[in-house]
Amino acid sequence: MKTALTIAGSDSCGGAGIQADIKTMTCNGVYAMSAITALTAQNTTGVTGIMEVTPDFLKEQIKAVVTDIFPDAVKTGMVSSSALIKVIADSIKEYQLKNVVVDPVMVATSGAKLISDDAIETLKTELLPLATVITPNIPEAEVLFGSRILSSKDMEKAAMEINRKYKCAVLLKGGHSVNDANDYLFDGKDGMWFTGKRIPNPNTHGTGCTLSSAIASGLAKGLSLQLAVKLSKEYISGALKAMLDLGKGSGPMQHNWNIK
Repeated sequence: MKTALTIAGSDSCGGAGIQADIKTMTCNGVYAMSAITALTAQNTTGVTGIMEVTPDFLKEQIKAVVTDIFPDAVKTGMVSSSALIKVIADSIKEYQLKNVVVDPVMVATSGAKLISDDAIETLKTELLPLATVITPNIPEAEVLFGSRILSSKDMEKAAMEINRKYKCAVLLKGGHSVNDANDYLFDGKDGMWFTGKRIPNPNTHGTGCTLSSAIASGLAKGLSLQLAVKLSKEYISGALKAMLDLGKGSGPMQHNWNIK
């Protein structure tokens, strides 16, 4: 069985973070492992507490996993401090980890900044150049691009410029702010649009985590990046179409919709 490692924070209500990653990887046919960057106390209505792990302990978790069960792919999620980002980057280089999918969690869709400027700079200089593919939303891509993204043409231009800067493939997620669930992938040579219909489901907690984990699962199984993205979008569409409705806020998707 192929294997994948998620390096991300824990979501106590199970809709995002490593819980979503593990569910997604399992439902996409790979064996999931984890290294936790932070514990959170959260539910569908919000986060009430965060307890970050130490850099040494994150390093110990990654070492324990990769020296025993080497991952065929790695996905990274929200990492809020420069020291933890540096540990991840150093580990990727030390153990020559491959098929690295970076969800560059910096800015919420609302525009709210989620990590410090210092951590953003470390992410840019240390981690992004090691990625196989990154999966920014529009606000995150604007940070990396350095300019507003207001149209599909802007998305194409931004993805190409981000690729030029950081030497990684870019899957730029459209979302409601630019177009209707259409994402643009640029791999350094070719650009490709992945179109999708907006699903009228208000329960979208963990969509970014889920998409990046599904892509990592596809890469772990040896799929091309383009096919991994295509199948990942189909998987997440199915999880949204299942219309799971849990909690009082923006609830989770049904990750196991494809298990009979």
